Amino acid sequence: MTAVLDTLVAVRRTAMDLLARREHGRVELTRKLRQRGALPEMIDTALDRLTEEGLLSESRYLESFVSYRARSGYGPLRIREELSQRGLQRSDIELALRESGIDWQGQLEDTWRRKFAGHLPIDVRERAKQGRFLSYRGFSMEMIGRLFSGRGMDD
Repeated sequence: MTAVLDTLVAVRRTAMDLLARREHGRVELTRKLRQRGALPEMIDTALDRLTEEGLLSESRYLESFVSYRARSGYGPLRIREELSQRGLQRSDIELALRESGIDWQGQLEDTWRRKFAGHLPIDVRERAKQGRFLSYRGFSMEMIGRLFSGRGMDD
């Protein structure tokens, strides 16, 4: 049974509790508040106020999400897709990826080393296996090709 959040104070308190755990985007926070029984007009009012107060920030959420997913071994293509699915604007996503300061080729190499112990593929099958894994993680075929050819590797 979901408790109904029927006052602006209750909606705000619930939103702040969620934000205290981690950054959220507006769309994600709206969804979670709806699931908890908050009324749509109260959600908008509460989130507008939190945004004005600087407690809810889409750019901070984007920065936090990009950084977290990159540290977890994901590449820009996967992160872009995940953020799009969360209802964020494509232009905001692109800006966050550009401004992240992340060396994506370096990220690819780290992810590859962790998974494959730095062993370049010795045959077509192994190359396909490694390529599929890295592609699934969100790295472009161009970046993966550069890794496999030894270009762009620092050692």
